[in-house]
Amino acid sequence: METQELLKKVRKIEIKTRGLSNQIFSGEYHSAFKGRGMAFSEVREYMAGDDIRSIDWNVTSRFNHPYVKVFEEERELTVMLLVDISGSGEFGTQQQFKREMITELCAVLSFSAIKNNDMVGVIFFSSKIEKFIPPKKGKSHILRIIRELIDLQPTEKGTDIAMALRYFTNVIKKRSISFIISDFMSSNYSDAFEIAARKHDMIALKIFDEREQHIPNIGIIQIVDPETGKTLTVDTSSVDLRNSYSQHFTNANKEFSNLTAKCGIDFVNLRTNQNYIQPLMNLFKQREKGRRSV
Repeated sequence: METQELLKKVRKIEIKTRGLSNQIFSGEYHSAFKGRGMAFSEVREYMAGDDIRSIDWNVTSRFNHPYVKVFEEERELTVMLLVDISGSGEFGTQQQFKREMITELCAVLSFSAIKNNDMVGVIFFSSKIEKFIPPKKGKSHILRIIRELIDLQPTEKGTDIAMALRYFTNVIKKRSISFIISDFMSSNYSDAFEIAARKHDMIALKIFDEREQHIPNIGIIQIVDPETGKTLTVDTSSVDLRNSYSQHFTNANKEFSNLTAKCGIDFVNLRTNQNYIQPLMNLFKQREKGRRSV
């Protein structure tokens, strides 16, 4: 992609997602993810209703008036984005391609993270690790991530989630908030998922297109697998075929839901023909509610 065209796309994504982050997600993000603990901030004069256990007796005796210690949550976290850039990301029949939605989601999460002084890192994967960007802070770092999301072309078309998760658990030693963003068209990754979830706070964002759930009656068509290049001729006028197609999607989604529940992983389905704002907001609110109920 030409440099000027790339910069325009980066700027467009920045304007949209940074605005969403500032106006909608920042407060929800802050509430949904725990900091490392509480750190001393300052002392102030005692006010009615303050917990007497927070009184700073040294300062109180010095000024002959009660003062209390004020603590703030230590906010610095490491946020990791595990981003599937395999061939299936180039599929989309509705409002946008899956890869375009993934790019916006990563940008929104990144801007929300840096607004809360968190570090952000990315692992781009297909059937191999395509690129690793270590966690850092700052706007320039986020813009670099967005550039890579737009411009990075995978050298492989397939998907190996187990490999990506193993790499992640090996390279990131410190506990992190980790979003794995994929259509999860892979197999045999349950063990790696479970191991990663023990070490990190994992959230799965599952991206899918309407036509991966329902196939319309449009006669005989050729379907191409974007990851293998294989083609298959199918007769979509067959009711049994369409029902079987939809049932396969339902079964796979149920299996994935059971896996995430078993591993203690939060997950949400995101469709390319629907706005991702509300599902993501709901996820954050559920996490906040879970924290309050503990």
